[in-house]
Amino acid sequence: MSLSPYLLAIIASWVVAQGLKYIIVALKNRNFDHLRQLYLSGNMPSAHSASTVALMTLVGLRDGTDSVVFAIAALFAAIVMYDAIMVRRSVGEQGIAIETLIKLAKNKALVVPRAAKGHTPLEVLVGALVGVAVGCIVFFATN
Repeated sequence: MSLSPYLLAIIASWVVAQGLKYIIVALKNRNFDHLRQLYLSGNMPSAHSASTVALMTLVGLRDGTDSVVFAIAALFAAIVMYDAIMVRRSVGEQGIAIETLIKLAKNKALVVPRAAKGHTPLEVLVGALVGVAVGCIVFFATN
């Protein structure tokens, strides 16, 4: 039994993007104890963008860019990347503002929620480039 190349592209791009995220944060902070970066959202590069674009790239290479499956994969990737930049990023900024207000209130009864992070356009772009690279590698490795 072999793993579907489509699933391989998704998993590999996610692992590469999350690994790069860990390395970037570790080098930036000069501290390699940030293992949480291996699964947290936000920061450089976007693993969501990487995985959806890797799938789209592989579908385009294997099934053609004129196929209905490619159109669906492209729409899926576009929605995910738009959401990462516009919706999740806004929610994350609002979460940080709420955290600040709760801390300023100094009310011990209020629980400080964790603010989820979205992505900047650059983080999404780099994630998409990781996805294209991984999608191409999986294509050539499985054909």
